[in-house]
Amino acid sequence: QVQLVESGGGLVQPGGSLRLSCAASGSIFSVSIMGWYRQAPGKQRELVASMSNYGGTDYADSVKGRFTFSRDNAKNSVYLQMNSLKPEDTAVYYCSASRLDTGFIYWGQGTQVTVSS
Repeated sequence: QVQLVESGGGLVQPGGSLRLSCAASGSIFSVSIMGWYRQAPGKQRELVASMSNYGGTDYADSVKGRFTFSRDNAKNSVYLQMNSLKPEDTAVYYCSASRLDTGFIYWGQGTQVTVSS
């Protein structure tokens, strides 16, 4: 059983930055696609960024050039650096791990990001 724990959310002004962290309970990056999703009130959960097991990244058009997905294998952690934040980035952000071998998807509990002046 894998546990994912997010941290780093909060309130930030437009144009500001936040760094989200997601700590995994085990070494899963080599067998998983990692993802950051977000869900705003009244909207469906959407994929923000993903990282393949070999480290390749992909981003939603809405965050390209502003968000950066990275990982630290030694710490079993992934990160989402969010710059130039906009009010429309306000949402609960979730970390996910999709196992390539079983297809099972693990989710973190979510962390709130609010962008407001």
